[in-house]
Amino acid sequence: MVDQPGDGVYPEYWEADVVLRDGGTAHLRPIHPSDADAVQAFHTGQSQKSIYMRFFAFKARLSSKELKRFTEVDYKDRVALVITIGGEILGIGRYDRLTDPEEAEVAFNIADAHQGRGIGSILLEHLAAAARENGIRKFSAEVLPENRKMLMVFSDAGYDVKRHFDDGVVSLEFNIDPTEKSRAVMESREHRAEARSIQELLAPSSVAVIGASRKWGTIGYQLLEHIIEGGFTGPVYAINPEALELAGMLSFARLSEVPDPVRLAIIAVPYEEVPKVVADCAAAGVKGVVVATAGYADDGERGLARQRELVRQARSNGMRVIGPASLGIVNTNPAVSLNASMAPSLPRRGGLGLFSQSAAIGVALYAASSRRRLGLSTFLSAGNRADVSGNDMMQFWEDDADTAAVGLYLESIGNPRKFSRLARRLARTKPVIVAKSDSMGLQLPPGHAVRTTQAPAGALDAMMRQSGVIRVETIEQLMDVAQIVAGQPLPAGADIAVFSNSRALGKVVADSAAANGLGVERIVTDVDLDAGMSLALPALRESLAGILASDSIHAVVVALLPARGLTVEKIAGVLAECSAAAGKPVVAAFTGILDPSVYVEGMVGADPAGAGPVHAVGAESVPCYSNPGAAVAALAAVVKYAEWVERDQGLFAEPEGCDPESVRAELEDLLHDVPGEQLVQLAPAKAATLLAHYGIDVVPSVGFETPDQAVAAAERLGWPVVLKTTDPTLRHRLDLGGVRLDIQDAESLRRNIVEMHRALAPYGSPSMEVQMMAPVGQACTFRAIEDPLLGPVVSFGLAGDAVNLLEDWAHRVPPLSGADVHDFIRAPRAARKLFGYQGLPAVDVAALEDLAARLTRLKDNHPEIALVEFNPVLAGLRGVSILAADVRIANAAQRTDSARRAMRS
Repeated sequence: MVDQPGDGVYPEYWEADVVLRDGGTAHLRPIHPSDADAVQAFHTGQSQKSIYMRFFAFKARLSSKELKRFTEVDYKDRVALVITIGGEILGIGRYDRLTDPEEAEVAFNIADAHQGRGIGSILLEHLAAAARENGIRKFSAEVLPENRKMLMVFSDAGYDVKRHFDDGVVSLEFNIDPTEKSRAVMESREHRAEARSIQELLAPSSVAVIGASRKWGTIGYQLLEHIIEGGFTGPVYAINPEALELAGMLSFARLSEVPDPVRLAIIAVPYEEVPKVVADCAAAGVKGVVVATAGYADDGERGLARQRELVRQARSNGMRVIGPASLGIVNTNPAVSLNASMAPSLPRRGGLGLFSQSAAIGVALYAASSRRRLGLSTFLSAGNRADVSGNDMMQFWEDDADTAAVGLYLESIGNPRKFSRLARRLARTKPVIVAKSDSMGLQLPPGHAVRTTQAPAGALDAMMRQSGVIRVETIEQLMDVAQIVAGQPLPAGADIAVFSNSRALGKVVADSAAANGLGVERIVTDVDLDAGMSLALPALRESLAGILASDSIHAVVVALLPARGLTVEKIAGVLAECSAAAGKPVVAAFTGILDPSVYVEGMVGADPAGAGPVHAVGAESVPCYSNPGAAVAALAAVVKYAEWVERDQGLFAEPEGCDPESVRAELEDLLHDVPGEQLVQLAPAKAATLLAHYGIDVVPSVGFETPDQAVAAAERLGWPVVLKTTDPTLRHRLDLGGVRLDIQDAESLRRNIVEMHRALAPYGSPSMEVQMMAPVGQACTFRAIEDPLLGPVVSFGLAGDAVNLLEDWAHRVPPLSGADVHDFIRAPRAARKLFGYQGLPAVDVAALEDLAARLTRLKDNHPEIALVEFNPVLAGLRGVSILAADVRIANAAQRTDSARRAMRS
């Protein structure tokens, strides 16, 4: 919380950097009494018309009383937010709670010079989010009919706005709870703004290299040389106070001396000089900076503090930051031809977009793509990823006509909820390949409190799979897959043919394909390639075309050993021709044919390690590998992706009978006096009441202290009953005497109580309860937690040793589509027991899916519910029975992907 003079405090996350509609950045924060002079300056700078639109009358200046009221708020009943660039206020939005405590009047005032930049929409989003946190559910406003821009801010926000005209004023009112439409509007605006922001960086109209040097080998020298030699189409300026001439052109001592506007600055100066350089960039109106300088997060806490200040300084002055410690950026579009990177030359043009974090990984990615002659559309090395991230690049790539597929090497994810949302959307139209090391983690925002509920290890990978991401382990695997998706059609199914001139090799490849989940329809090994070029190539073409013509064949793996007189170029040309004619992917492995040291135009030889591929480049190309295993694995990954694309994902699960408003009201009451993020475990009865609002019923149980109380409870519940201990370790352990089933009458219950006391004496004689006897079924368990970064995570497994010893869990990150829920229940290895096993009948899987959908929606809607565990859940022939529910709540932390647009810290 941030304390302010006066009556209130506000959460730290109410302050945020935001991206405006035109791609520029600004800072949003609550107003402060010290803003009085700035508010007055803002007001006097407005036109008479704008002042009239806001106040329904003209006033040249605000009175002291008005300034006091506008700037001194309690951040609860009265909230005001400002958006600034360089400390100058561009817009003000405020609400005042009305007599009805759930309603507030809202008003906005946007600077004349900055109207049309989406400032009003951003203020509305943040005001609505703050109001909801303070118990307000409805906004109202009065707007003059001629104030069309403000009317559009309300009407275009996605809320159900009711309006009426009275006494020359349009009165508006609307519920501010997020709706599917309002979320879609916010995400659409966010997408356009962030994509535009990255476009400004990757296609600048002019570039300045600050720290350009004439000393060969220095970063400043190479960056300037590479931009010039890459043929950048706009003007390039060298900035160096100690040189009059650099790279054959006039050098400037400082950025302010450049006579024309500079849109992108490449910074290669020592880190102690960077703040002054960024200040110069802000004064010159630069849109973004690429910081090649190191010495930030790579230099411990001191460097991290420098990095945070760098980002704050840049964003507050309307600029984006790539880096620091960035390798640079590349755009091969001929209209741009920008190589502002350490790569020695502009890569060949192609459809693959690449993103990396550290400079070292960026070098490896660039080298791997160059070895394979894979054409690139754009490349961005984020370095320390202080600002521009992979999420930003996905926003850009979605609309970029030059990009057909994307590859990202991620060392950490700062906003995985947003990554999941963007990747799912992008992957519907363009393959998204992600390489990450097993040590990759989730980066908590600075100062974020860590809850005791942390996402399980497999949750991040599960999130990627459900988002359609092609997940790989290494850079080489990323390139293996990229070779296929960047230029080949997607396979229509998983059935393939294996084509080889060796029976033994064909069998090995077929076995590998089956192990990777591919169906091998045919193995063809009867083509003689030793007959000479004039006979062998036509035979190869005829045989392969015949295989591809079959409707049951969706792709072909060609694995060839050396053949006399035939070259890789000739064979690859035939394969590419057949693939293009059939519209089906063909991948080739030339085992033992390639000389790793030979590079031929249009082809790439095998990687010196012997494991890399070759790639024929051109209008017709075929992915070629020296290792058949790599070819098969890459094709299998593409097949899985193609199946995901073609599958009807269904709508996000919305079970009937859910009442989120009642749950919100109950949670507000329960958490009213709970400090911070302290976890509170709900009593069983209170937990059951909360869950019932989402149609989730828990089999009732009653605790007791005496046998008479137990019998009375059993009479109310109805015989037969179950007797069990409340000890969390023993309550499911029939083998240790913690559970006794099918107790039919009072006498038997009294006897079992005595026997259980005796059996549990070594464990301290824990308390007991009786419960209604549920129908028999397969014991399962559900768990849902609130992770600081992933947000809600739901898990499912079969109760007992499967989850306790073997960690056989399935994990998903809400929201879940119908297809996601279907896969979720079937994902654990032990899930086959649900469909009939060793003579047992199949259980009611549809009821398990319904429970999963309800739990998912509950957890997604209510971050205050920190943990829910159902254990066990008995899945029977008809329906499911929840025998125990553990529900814990806490005051909600701000999710990383919330109902307000904000840039990652």
